[in-house]
Amino acid sequence: MMKNLFFLLIAALLFSCSSPQTNVYQWRGENRLGIFPENNLLKIWPEDGPTELWYTENIGDGYGTPTVTKTEIFITGAIDSMATLFCIDLSGAIKWQVPFGKEWVINYPGSRSQPTVVDDLIYLGSGMGNLFCLNRSNGEVVWKKRFMEDFNGIYPRFGHSEAPVIAGDKVFWTPGGKEYNVVALNRFTGELIWSNKGHGERSGYNPGTLIRLPSRQIFVTFSAYNMMGFDTETGELLWTHAQDNVPVEKRQPGMGDTHSNCIVFDNGYIYYAAGDGNGGVKLELNEDGSEITEVWRNKYFDSYMGGIVKIDNYLYGSATSKKLFRSINATNGQLCDSLKLGWGAVISADDMLYYYGQNGTLSLVDFNETGKMTQVSSFKINRGTKEHFSHPVIKNGVLYQRHGQVLMAFDIGKTN
Repeated sequence: MMKNLFFLLIAALLFSCSSPQTNVYQWRGENRLGIFPENNLLKIWPEDGPTELWYTENIGDGYGTPTVTKTEIFITGAIDSMATLFCIDLSGAIKWQVPFGKEWVINYPGSRSQPTVVDDLIYLGSGMGNLFCLNRSNGEVVWKKRFMEDFNGIYPRFGHSEAPVIAGDKVFWTPGGKEYNVVALNRFTGELIWSNKGHGERSGYNPGTLIRLPSRQIFVTFSAYNMMGFDTETGELLWTHAQDNVPVEKRQPGMGDTHSNCIVFDNGYIYYAAGDGNGGVKLELNEDGSEITEVWRNKYFDSYMGGIVKIDNYLYGSATSKKLFRSINATNGQLCDSLKLGWGAVISADDMLYYYGQNGTLSLVDFNETGKMTQVSSFKINRGTKEHFSHPVIKNGVLYQRHGQVLMAFDIGKTN
């Protein structure tokens, strides 16, 4: 009997060591930091830009960024007002496409969210605020939640823009209702696990972020005038950081309520940029995650939808008050450098910055240990139509860029 027990324990140990790890492909890469773990990339581009490997047209209207996995690409677009998920292989061929609900058509019509892919399931939302779980192999709906009927949600002016956040068996969503302001659902069934009234505000267009601490995990998102941190297990609202730039009497949809950037959590500190709020902010998070303390605030580091990245002791992001690409010292909150690249979205890979301006220019930017930046190369995105809002993605030496109904792939890897 003891011998059998010994073999059972050994088998259990081997199984636990060899069991596959959950792979999560999501908005702005690992931990949503906007930093992609690539190397051996070009440090300068040809005059006309890197080689275009392929482009795929007719992926529907929208601004949603592609989710690139090891074997395929998932991206959403609107076709005849219907939200549609596309599965594209790594050579640019569309494998399948499925409609999954109505899409936002009122202003800036089209998709706005990036799918989150976890193992064999895909989680995605529509501009209408509805949340879907689809089968990865064929796009069949596993479950769905309706923004108005299930949660009495409140529509923001420009439609919902979340990118579903996953923690264990939970997926988080911000309907923005008075009762179900923020919810956690069972990611396998869609059943409600907890809800929190928050501040009873409409959502703030925030994709959401997860902070992992030894003692707890915290879901962080913005409603119209508050950044909020929730305990992922209990749903308790742990703390709030108010966006106090707009007086209460002047608050209305479209006025000071757009907070589209994920926070960055690093070494006990939270950093965020809210161009339609407090600007650039650094907060200290205490050891158990129950309290925040403001360290500094800089109203001129005020990206509102282009994301920020933190590399060593510097933050990089677009400015809203002025059409600049800026760097800021993460210790003291002092501005360091600026480039006249217009409003845009920033990511990083292989110790370089990639900046996609809203004028359609993709720039490769170098930086040094003092936050000084230099534009090394640039080229114009000429395919597609409408606004240049989608963020770049880099995987396996390929840069992916969406513009309207077109997805493009560029070779940015070194040949030797």
